[in-house]
Amino acid sequence: MKRLAVLISFSGDGGVERMVTNLCAEFARQVHVDVLPIKGVGGHASRIPATVHRIDLRARHSWTSVGEVADYLRKVRPDALLAAKDRAGRAALRAKIKSGVDTPVYIRLGTNLSAALARKDPLSRWLRMAPMRRLYPLASGIIAVSQGVRQDTIAVTGLPPERVHVIRNPVITPALATQAAEPAPHAWLRDKTLPVVMGMGRLTRQKDFATLLRAFAQIQATHPSRLIVLGEGKDRDALQRLAAELGIAERVLLAGFQNNPYAWLARADLFVLSSAWEGSPNALTEALALGIPSVSTDCPSGPREILDGGRFGPLVAVGDVAAMAQAMRQVLDHPLPAAQLQQAVADYRAQISARRYLELLGLI
Repeated sequence: MKRLAVLISFSGDGGVERMVTNLCAEFARQVHVDVLPIKGVGGHASRIPATVHRIDLRARHSWTSVGEVADYLRKVRPDALLAAKDRAGRAALRAKIKSGVDTPVYIRLGTNLSAALARKDPLSRWLRMAPMRRLYPLASGIIAVSQGVRQDTIAVTGLPPERVHVIRNPVITPALATQAAEPAPHAWLRDKTLPVVMGMGRLTRQKDFATLLRAFAQIQATHPSRLIVLGEGKDRDALQRLAAELGIAERVLLAGFQNNPYAWLARADLFVLSSAWEGSPNALTEALALGIPSVSTDCPSGPREILDGGRFGPLVAVGDVAAMAQAMRQVLDHPLPAAQLQQAVADYRAQISARRYLELLGLI
């Protein structure tokens, strides 16, 4: 049986960690999988499946993991190494150089780097992009999660287009429907006297939940409802203060990280993605897979592809509170059929995604 190594920093409870654990579960059906977690913390680190061999690294940061990863490559000689996230990818390439082995290294990129770095000063951008331009040509391939991320990666790194591939995220797993069917975890989801609007993601600037709160406040006069946001992060206190300032605190619940977000999401009347940038937003894909009508910002990148240019849900400009509020009213009044939404994301099934990874890596 061929052996695949997966290097990832479990630094939080975000979508990358969730997608990699989904992939590993599918990979392990066909190849031997060694997962090398850097900083194995957060809710998703506990979801690494038992069918996967976990090799915990002592390093707490990607840049300090190079020696350990190089030792692993020399001793084990896996047939391929997949690194998730840019920093882990650069560490993997440095480890390959240090080890002297010929193991193919592939890097999975899940975000639009230009958008993520747009607010950084020129020196910070250069310090992030220069190592990519130097090291990425040594990779056997780069795997982007959307066409938007692919195009951005080509522009940032200067790599030939044929070296950058697109494989959809492994969002839809067999467990999704099972978890969604579990009992409603909150009274607002059992007592549907008011519709429930839902957001999901880390409470950070990237997700821009402040815009969602302001848009939610605007629709209360015509569409009384409740808002639940799943996820944790450093912006929690600021968002709670904003909800109080807007006079909506009693209708807003910041529910924190949930091991099973799908029991919540499946009972929403509307899902809203308010992000300033993404790669391929898993929460939006999951909402559609559960048949939940959705609204999204037209951020770089991913939502436009997932919603097919607005065919499966309105797209609004990033940070446009009035446009988001109007789109929310529209979808609450005229939701699309669940079956139509579910068909829109059929390509995001984990089994399909994992097979395409293994084919590209030459493991099947």
